[in-house]
Parts: sequence; C-alpha cells; structure tokens
Amino acid sequence: MVEPKTKYDRQLRIWGEQGQAALEKASICLLNCGPTGSETLKNLVLGGVGSITVIDGSKVELGDLGNNFLVDEASIGQSKAKCVCASLQELNDVVKAKFIEEYPETLIETNPSFFSQFTLLVEDSMIKLDRICREANVILIFARSYGLTGFVRISLKIAIERILRLKILSKFEICGR
Repeated sequence: MVEPKTKYDRQLRIWGEQGQAALEKASICLLNCGPTGSETLKNLVLGGVGSITVIDGSKVELGDLGNNFLVDEASIGQSKAKCVCASLQELNDVVKAKFIEEYPETLIETNPSFFSQFTLLVEDSMIKLDRICREANVILIFARSYGLTGFVRISLKIAIERILRLKILSKFEICGR
C-alpha cells in the first residue's frame, strides 16, 4: 500500500495537510450516473475523498458506452449505480464506496432526511433537492454537459445578499475607504 503522503503528493502541495484532511473526511453523494457526475466523482475519488455513495435506479444501456467511461460492454443490462461504484472503487481502494439501486426522485420523496448525512451532493437534473439540501445545510452542485459545453450551479444555504455585501465591503477595504 502506498503511503498517503506519497499518493496524494500533488494535492498536499496545493492545499496542504489540512485541506487533504478535510477532503478525506468528506462524504459525497452522486445522484444519477451521467457523464458529468461520474467524471466529477472520479476526480474526487482520485483525490482521496473519504466516502462516496452512488444512487441510480437505471440499468446500463448501449448509449451509455459512448459517454460514460466508467461502464463497458459487459455492464449492459446491469445496475448503473453498481457498475459506476465498482469502477470508482478500483481507482482508489482507500475510499469507502457504496451504491443504492433506486431512482433519486423516489428517495427524495420517501426519505428526504437521507441526504443530510453528506457533505456534498453532485446532481444533474433536480430542483426539489435544492430545498432539501439548503434545509440540511448540505452543499449541492448541479452539473450538466452538452458535448463540449455545459454549466455548473453551486447551491449553498448562505444568502446571496450576504455574499454580495461581503464582496462590496472587501472592495472598499482594498481601495482604502
């Protein structure tokens, strides 16, 4: 087994031991195994995130092979959550990984408090989840890609007015006012 300081050397140079420790404590949940969310989770797993949970009720289809590198031809007809989770676990066996074969929409309706256990949720299609995450003080990232273009929206509980006030105050401090 590789020593953590050697394995995560590049990250440690960027954000130091405190930043890496925070990443190793983080618990990430991916809702739906689309290409953008899978790529995001792959990068977090390689960086040494503490734990991941993959939630998807669908099966791998032929069309998934062209846009999600975490599944292959042998995966067709199998649980997408299980296949993506297994591929991610292979990338970094230190990360605790689990999957739930259920549609996220169902989980949101039947057990919204389930999401309060996570540090961060990565999702690509749901608005209702935003309210649930804000109430539980969980950061939510909406991400969607369309070929070579896409968007990311980060949703936090903190009020936007407060952020804008802080930015305006910091500009005045910089100007010496």
